[in-house]
Amino acid sequence: MFSPSQFYALVSGKKSGPMAGLARLGLRVAEIPYGLAVWCRNRAYDSGRLRSHPCPVPVVSVGNLTLGGTGKTPMVEWIARWFRDRGVRVAVISRGYGGRAGQGNDEAMELLHRLPDVPHIQNPDRLAAARRAVVELGCQAIVLDDAFQHRRMARDLDLVLLDALQPFGFEHLFPRGTLREPISGLRRADCVVLSRAAAIEPSAREAIRRRVAGLAPGAAWVEVDHTPQTLRNSSGQCRPISSLTGRPVAAFCGIGNPAGFRHTLHECGYRVMGFREFADHWGYTRVDIDSLAAWAASLEVEAVVCTEKDLVKLKADHLGARPLWAVRVAVKFLAGQSEFVSRLERFVPA
Repeated sequence: MFSPSQFYALVSGKKSGPMAGLARLGLRVAEIPYGLAVWCRNRAYDSGRLRSHPCPVPVVSVGNLTLGGTGKTPMVEWIARWFRDRGVRVAVISRGYGGRAGQGNDEAMELLHRLPDVPHIQNPDRLAAARRAVVELGCQAIVLDDAFQHRRMARDLDLVLLDALQPFGFEHLFPRGTLREPISGLRRADCVVLSRAAAIEPSAREAIRRRVAGLAPGAAWVEVDHTPQTLRNSSGQCRPISSLTGRPVAAFCGIGNPAGFRHTLHECGYRVMGFREFADHWGYTRVDIDSLAAWAASLEVEAVVCTEKDLVKLKADHLGARPLWAVRVAVKFLAGQSEFVSRLERFVPA
């Protein structure tokens, strides 16, 4: 069983040697049936054999081209907050992958903390969820989370997030790479958002923009960064990001893109003395918590830091004797905000 970093090292080619080459060959073979299944499904929608069903209210979809985290949750929050601040009753709808019986998954719990007055409905049948949002809750707009490949529901604005650290999934479909579908799928996008754009040079951003423009010439181009905003604990207490700058910390996460979290910690200026990874949407058990507490105690650190998606599942202010803090990030627009907002404004009732 690979950790996310081990998988990325393998498919990126950073892991070398005969065994790594043989493993990549096996993954390349497995990529073929996956790609065929994706092609058949997309072809069925493109030809009309499968139909996208409309919703009676505007639908904004936020999705990925690749597996792993690209910063969808902060973008979903930003869009939902934008609608709410303009008096539009909005709901967030997602499939609910990784959730436990009787409760939402980590994204739902995180958004509940950030936007307690915006309903988040999780249901594998997202059409049924949308009907409930409109009929029972009187919602006037829907934000679909993680839905670029969910073509059963029609959408009025299709956003695709590309992570600047690895925008094109190592040029291969899963499992040989991290693409959910071929890069040509970007032609369906109305808006392409380069997330963590500040992590790369302007020339590299421009190269990505040019490639996207060749695939989706009509799509709006947006660049955003995920700016560390504050440290928050499970009790809701906050402290400045700078309070741990230059200080020794231990860090862990259970997300799809650990490299993104490492980049955030680097931005904060923290001295990371130890880093542990868990699988995406990891459900922490008492054994995990005890293991993390013992691990933190073995390091000379002042605190333990994680992501908000981890914190909402742990529900603890300390791991052993070490305080536990989550780094809260927020979307900061670097380019394209005015065009993006102009597209959203079409959905605000007069």
